[in-house]
Amino acid sequence: MKAHLREFFIALSTLRISRATKPALWTIVGSMLFIATAQTTAYGLDFPMTTRMTLSESKNLTVAKLPDLSLTTQISEMALVADISAQVEMARSEMGAKKVTKSIMDAEYQWGEDEFSCLNRLWTKESHWNYKAHNSRSGAHGIPQALPAIKMEVISSDWRTNPVTQIRWGLRYIDIRYETPCQAWSKFKRSRYY
Repeated sequence: MKAHLREFFIALSTLRISRATKPALWTIVGSMLFIATAQTTAYGLDFPMTTRMTLSESKNLTVAKLPDLSLTTQISEMALVADISAQVEMARSEMGAKKVTKSIMDAEYQWGEDEFSCLNRLWTKESHWNYKAHNSRSGAHGIPQALPAIKMEVISSDWRTNPVTQIRWGLRYIDIRYETPCQAWSKFKRSRYY
C-alpha cells in the first residue's frame, strides 16, 4: 500500500494545477484517503477496504475542470447527520436539553441569558425538561408541553421521541405567540399555562 501511495503522490506532484483548483483537488485527495482507511462499514454504508486511483503517465497532465465534488458533499452530509444525532442524544438528558436549547436560542433567535432564565423556569414547571413528559388529562406532551401534541409535526413527525424537535417547536411557538420566553413566563405566572 505504501508503494501505491508513493506512486500516487509522485504522479500528483507532476500535475500543473492553478491556485483556484488546488484546494478542491486536495479535498478530494483527503476524502479518498479517509475512505481508504475507514472501517468496512459505518452506519450501514459500505466502504471499500482499499481505494486506488491511477493517473496517466503523461508529464504534461493538467487539470482543466475538476469533477463534481459529490464525494465531499456526501462526507459533509454524513458529518451533519452525525452532529444532529449527537445533538438529539445530548438533549435526552435535562442538562443536555438545556445546552441544546441555549445553542438554538443563540443561533436562531438571538435571545440572551436572561431569556434563557425565563425559559428554564417555564419548562422546568411544565416538564422538568423531560422529553417523555406527558399529561394524561390534557394530552400535553414533551419538553414544552404542546397541546395538542400533534402540533409539533410542523417541525417534524418524530416529535414523540426527539427532544430537539420538541425544543425547536417550543421556541418557535414562544416566538410566534409571545415574542420572548420572558413574556411567555409572565403569561404562565398569571394563568398557569402559556
